[in-house]
Amino acid sequence: MPNEPIKILAVDDVQENLIALEAALDQPGVELVTASSGFDALEYLLRDDFALALLDVQMPGMDGFELAELMRGTERTRGIPIIFLTAVATDERRKFRGFEAGAVDYLLKPLDIMILNSKVAVFVELARQRREIADQRDALGAALGRLRAYGDNSLLSTIEIDADLRILNWFKGAERTMGYHAQDMIGQQLASAPFLIDEDLPATINAIHALLENGGGRAVQDHRFRRSDGARREGEWYATALPACGRTPASVMLSMIDVTERRRAERTQRLLIGELNHRVKNTLATVQAIASQGFRHARSPEEFQEAFSGRIQALSRAHSLLSATTWDSASLRHLIADQVAIGTIGEDRLDLSGPDVDLPPEVALRFSLILHELATNANKYGALSNENGTVALTWTRQGEWLSLVWKERGGPRVAPPTRRGFGSTLIEGSLASDGARIVADYAPDGVCWQLEVPLVTGSEPEAQARTAPTPPPCEPSPLPEPEISLAPTAGEPAAPAPSSDALANQPAPAAPAAPAASLENLRILIVEDEPLVAMELAMEIEDNGGIPIGPASSCEQAINIIREVSPDIALLDGNLNGERIDPVADALAAKATPFAFVSGYDRQHLPTAHSHRPMLAKPFLGREVHAVIAALAHEISDTAS
Repeated sequence: MPNEPIKILAVDDVQENLIALEAALDQPGVELVTASSGFDALEYLLRDDFALALLDVQMPGMDGFELAELMRGTERTRGIPIIFLTAVATDERRKFRGFEAGAVDYLLKPLDIMILNSKVAVFVELARQRREIADQRDALGAALGRLRAYGDNSLLSTIEIDADLRILNWFKGAERTMGYHAQDMIGQQLASAPFLIDEDLPATINAIHALLENGGGRAVQDHRFRRSDGARREGEWYATALPACGRTPASVMLSMIDVTERRRAERTQRLLIGELNHRVKNTLATVQAIASQGFRHARSPEEFQEAFSGRIQALSRAHSLLSATTWDSASLRHLIADQVAIGTIGEDRLDLSGPDVDLPPEVALRFSLILHELATNANKYGALSNENGTVALTWTRQGEWLSLVWKERGGPRVAPPTRRGFGSTLIEGSLASDGARIVADYAPDGVCWQLEVPLVTGSEPEAQARTAPTPPPCEPSPLPEPEISLAPTAGEPAAPAPSSDALANQPAPAAPAAPAASLENLRILIVEDEPLVAMELAMEIEDNGGIPIGPASSCEQAINIIREVSPDIALLDGNLNGERIDPVADALAAKATPFAFVSGYDRQHLPTAHSHRPMLAKPFLGREVHAVIAALAHEISDTAS
């Protein structure tokens, strides 16, 4: 213990001599242990540690010389200094025997107290120094043990590099993480170490050199590393310089943690946040398009509110179905059941026939709106507007195509509509980009819609599917080709033309700012997988005098249009059903065609090679679309001039 006194052993068979020694050697921090015989002294020596032994030469039983020889023969007591004390005049031979027995001095009685204290003080100080060194040794050993345990058990991979960039230490943590054993790594040059990636090696070595030149400091860097099995991983390296100390040269401690999984999780998190942002903004843009298109066709605020609320309700229920399957698919029967649940169709007036079909997310959302529009129209003008009409809804799946027939019977007499309503526009627009085959028959006894829709983007109907039995067609003739133009939904009445007085009482619409570059007859390609958003863009383009082309809902469709039509301008969504837009942007750039992104993604998720291109965020305003098109038209004008 640090405060434990230094012990000195005094052995003498005369009690008065021991008492005199106790009085003479009264030093602070020193304890004198007395023994009256050699046998008692041996017992003390085996029990305690002593800095010095003062032995009387002549004692009965065992004299001082014999005791000294026994002390020198035992490992525990071999190092204890011995000073002989004697009152007998002696010759040189007895002194020689004393020194031969291991004595460091030989004093004659009566003793000079000052000389004795001085000699004793020297050995007491040596004992204190030995104790301090032993304590430091123990502390250093404990610290090294803790360091070794930390290096061996830590999640960090710890390595020590010397000033010549050789590996000095390779701890167990490094062995576990990287798979290389210490005996194979210690002594290797860092430049040839197998765990470093060649392209990251210069940066690693430069960072270590900088720390060594500064004589200390700390640095954190990200470098990949290679495991013994060849796998490449990502590491976060913490380098600390240990400056030279005396004869110990400078070195650098490298501690690395494998952050591969963390970085992968961070990338996934950024991707998910970007995807969530994209989905939310796409949904908002779809809602905006529903509102905008509905307002264009509504005859009154009340009619707009009712129709808009119903369409949002249909979308909401479809989203709930998709969320229940983690956005994997939605059952067609469940979509139909939702329309029954919200009261657009009575269960007793609906005849269903078809297999269980799971629709992909995008198709499910479109079908939810289509079913809602068909049911709403049937309630207002068709078979469900009286108490006797019925609706037969039948479908079959043929490969990756869905054939569906909506047939109304028993309602009011049907006459072809005189104007295109939002219902027919929505059905046509929501499926047109997928290459769907659609026909509407306005027979007097009831309207009939027949749809053939691909369940997978870009899929072609199989040969056997064309000969397989299908639901009863709306008319005996074969289904029309995809380029057919649709008529409005049955029963949608034409809106009465407003009188001149009514127009006079309406506030004049604000005139859009005139573009600096002409937009007339510009052919503008729309690349967008959300049909309603594409419809809204097309109408904004037409309102500004341009000619919309498309929409293209896949990169392949867009690239074919670019190759065959060579549009003047293009508006690109940032993602097409999970497909990156990069190939389309590259194709447009190769033809020097101005384009802008219209996306729910942030700019960091768009093609980096085209980060300078204009971007219109969803949801957008009409004037923003006009401004972007005008800016792109400027590019055409600048190029021509």
